[in-house]
Amino acid sequence: QVQLVESGGGLVQPGGSLRLACAASGYRFSRYAMAWYRQASGKQRELVATVSSAGTISDYADSVKGRFTISRDNAKNTAYLQMNSLRPEDTAVYYCKVSILRTDYWGQGTQVTVSS
Repeated sequence: QVQLVESGGGLVQPGGSLRLACAASGYRFSRYAMAWYRQASGKQRELVATVSSAGTISDYADSVKGRFTISRDNAKNTAYLQMNSLRPEDTAVYYCKVSILRTDYWGQGTQVTVSS
């Protein structure tokens, strides 16, 4: 079955960096686009970034453009989110998602806390 497992979250100071990873299994990873979402406490889940199946096309929410980079390694069945210049408002649980045949699959999420 489809499984997505996020890792790499943690506590970081403002201005710092983190790299999240999403390890995928149970499907042909290289055939599907991947997305990262986040959900802050008391807020709706929001789309952060997407990457095409080949990794050649990416898109970002305005709030993270120029600071975050989404990528993927199809040989390792893993997607990444490099987060630089982190701000307190980036604090959230970060999730990866894949959509296959109109069904959305989510990971369990990884907490990112940006605080001094």
